[in-house]
Amino acid sequence: MNAAPKTLRHLSDLQGAGLTSADQRAALEKVAAQYAIAITPEMTELIDRADPRDPIARQFVPDAAELDATPGERADPIGDHAHSPVEGIVHRYPDRVLLKLTHVCAVYCRFCFRREMIGPAAEPLTAGQLDVALGYIAAHPEIWEVVLTGGDPLVLSARRLRQVVSRLSAIAHVKVIRVHSRVPVADPACITPELVRALKAKGKATYVVLHANHARELTDAAREACARLIDAGIPMLSQSVLLRGVNDDAATLGALMRALVETRVKPYYLHQGDLAPGTAHLRTGIGEGQDLMRALRGRYSGLCQPTFVLDIPGGWGKVPIGPSAAVAGDRAGQWIVEDSAGCRHRYPPAADADRDS
Repeated sequence: MNAAPKTLRHLSDLQGAGLTSADQRAALEKVAAQYAIAITPEMTELIDRADPRDPIARQFVPDAAELDATPGERADPIGDHAHSPVEGIVHRYPDRVLLKLTHVCAVYCRFCFRREMIGPAAEPLTAGQLDVALGYIAAHPEIWEVVLTGGDPLVLSARRLRQVVSRLSAIAHVKVIRVHSRVPVADPACITPELVRALKAKGKATYVVLHANHARELTDAAREACARLIDAGIPMLSQSVLLRGVNDDAATLGALMRALVETRVKPYYLHQGDLAPGTAHLRTGIGEGQDLMRALRGRYSGLCQPTFVLDIPGGWGKVPIGPSAAVAGDRAGQWIVEDSAGCRHRYPPAADADRDS
């Protein structure tokens, strides 16, 4: 009997699976010593070995380019540490906090903005630290939403998640629990009925935000995992990262957004790549992202439109950076509006509307 496929965690595993070669070993050992590796069987199966620039491989297979740090890159690119009053909490915005339950993921993305902090060697949040973190949330009535993140919270057992969700449900001012995860695509079998039940809390709204970057990630099994959540009354949104060689053309990005909508997952955020060390080879320019957003707007349903955002380096928060279709005209109250084909139109003040009609 053949052994069940396993998650690839070591360079020898990658080489055995045909994802790396012997002549890459020396350089990749340096990468592996610094950044965690894990590729689940579901993601391994999607990789086209005949394509040296396969978009799934680019997300998960280590690359020697990760050793090349560029100016401006930083270990904590979005400034988590600056807004962490207690271990496990990031309180950057008044009405919500991140609760980082674990530093472990089902897969390790080569572009991860927390790549210096996550991996199997990282210390998990202890029971005492969790008590302090939940105490912080309880003591701050302005906190309306708690975002479970990490690492990936859905690698935890249903029992563990149920305990955390139950304790959050006892905090009256917390109304929304949001879960950020790659597990529905990376390891869809983990989305069991028991886990789905564990995420629901009486009197609270639970949302799951799926991280997916390419339409091929939305396999039949992934769509079924999402359906288990959605059919149980848990709405799903998506977040994707704009990545060079993965989804940086309009057709590929549009196919991803359509696949998400077909799965009943509403596109939410498209992230500009963060300035994590060794990720320049995967990062696009902001202008490229704005051009792609223009193309999406002109070609695809409004359901397929995410918000293009940047987490300002240093902890200053997330801001929309999509293209603006309207600029002030040369008369007071007048605007010049650009359509999806690039043609410009004058939008007159209300008083001028009748005269121009």
